[in-house]
Amino acid sequence: MAKDSKIEWTKHTANLWWGCAKVTAGCDNCYAETLSHRWGNDVWGIDKPRKEIKSVWGDLVRYQKLAKEANEIHRVFVGSMMDIAEKPMKIVNSKGEPLILKGLNVQASTADARRMFFEDVVPNSPNLDFLLLSKRPSNYNKYIPEQWKTNPPKNVMFGTSPCDQKTFNDLVGQLMKVNGRKFLSIEPQIGKISLKEWIGYIGGEYYICGNK
Repeated sequence: MAKDSKIEWTKHTANLWWGCAKVTAGCDNCYAETLSHRWGNDVWGIDKPRKEIKSVWGDLVRYQKLAKEANEIHRVFVGSMMDIAEKPMKIVNSKGEPLILKGLNVQASTADARRMFFEDVVPNSPNLDFLLLSKRPSNYNKYIPEQWKTNPPKNVMFGTSPCDQKTFNDLVGQLMKVNGRKFLSIEPQIGKISLKEWIGYIGGEYYICGNK
């Protein structure tokens, strides 16, 4: 979590959990994985649990309050240390112990956190503009609420992060199947990307480009 983020294209960052797994060449030198290891979090890979970020829910409420008081719309990047469209993974607490859902004898998963965000946070945050970023855009329609598919919320943007021409063609094609506002984060860019065949079809509101 970061209030008043130094990332120039967002006001705040929010992570529902820590951890992810590499899926494209753009993940090879992932800063999030490096930071995670530096902080002693063993949450990277397809066989690792993800770590709970307990403070995120209170922070998101606070961000909405601050934006409302300022009569502004504030962008929130979700998430710098996770992938919002990753398949459901088990979640552990800060001690590395299984996180058990209250009142139920079952371990919590990222699906529970994602559902809470979609169903409770988004509709109650009219002054926050959520930028969801994923290297797995084909999963958006699997995990978003059913009603979003025909009536996407106005305060959500769906994004993906291609790094070269192959990932651009693959990921943008998948993103086009998601209804709603869209954006691209072309970083890290590790190869040339031509937009020629996509001009007029991408429909993104803006693009974030990193240096090759």
